[in-house]
Amino acid sequence: MLSDNPCRRVFVPKQEQLEKEIFTLDEVRTLFANLENEPMKYQLYLMLAIYSGFRRSEMLGLEWKDIDFENDLIHVRRTSQYTAEKGIYTDTTKTRSSKRVSKMPGIIMDLLRRFRTEQTIEARRLGTKWVENDRLFTKWNGEPMNPQTPFEWLKGYCGRVGVPFKNIHSLRHLHASLLIFEGVDVVAVSADMGHSVLGTTLNLYSHMFQETRARNCEAITNALKFAHQPAECVKYDVQNRGGEQFGT
Repeated sequence: MLSDNPCRRVFVPKQEQLEKEIFTLDEVRTLFANLENEPMKYQLYLMLAIYSGFRRSEMLGLEWKDIDFENDLIHVRRTSQYTAEKGIYTDTTKTRSSKRVSKMPGIIMDLLRRFRTEQTIEARRLGTKWVENDRLFTKWNGEPMNPQTPFEWLKGYCGRVGVPFKNIHSLRHLHASLLIFEGVDVVAVSADMGHSVLGTTLNLYSHMFQETRARNCEAITNALKFAHQPAECVKYDVQNRGGEQFGT
């Protein structure tokens, strides 16, 4: 029996958060510009991943009953996982907060409609060879897609269009960064990403929030720049710009 706990004197070193690899907007523009030459399921995967921020397992777990075409909503209710022992199997979401509903723009909903039509035609063409399971992302015969498949496609696609490959998860980070830089508050970003606690969002994207706070400082400085001008310039600026700002 120990009379004292030696672990009380142990201090775990703080892990340094590495900056996330994210596609630039120019790189995304290139990815989008060449998508029409790719199979429609991969067109949908790439665009939906960026617009939604869903995890890869959540993307592959989507079923057609999760798509609310009337209200432009997508429900995240399950995930698709893989292990060597089990193969591909359906699982619950990562956390309770990961079960969520996301509003989608028209460009995504239109692509979903086109892809559903294409998938239905292909299922009829294959007849009994098609395995019906209601999944959006499938193999050639309708069985659930292997989680490694989107990774391999994106890596190859980036090579074909001359964009540096970062990682399949970078699409999710891109979604988060776009929200943050557009001024969406951390609580809304956390809910959108399906994080169970706010601290996860802050830890993962702390450097991005710091950058937006720096822009806040610049914005308030610009708004109050008259404070650093001579009195004559301030008077002239207020007389000439104040009426425009306040509609007089």
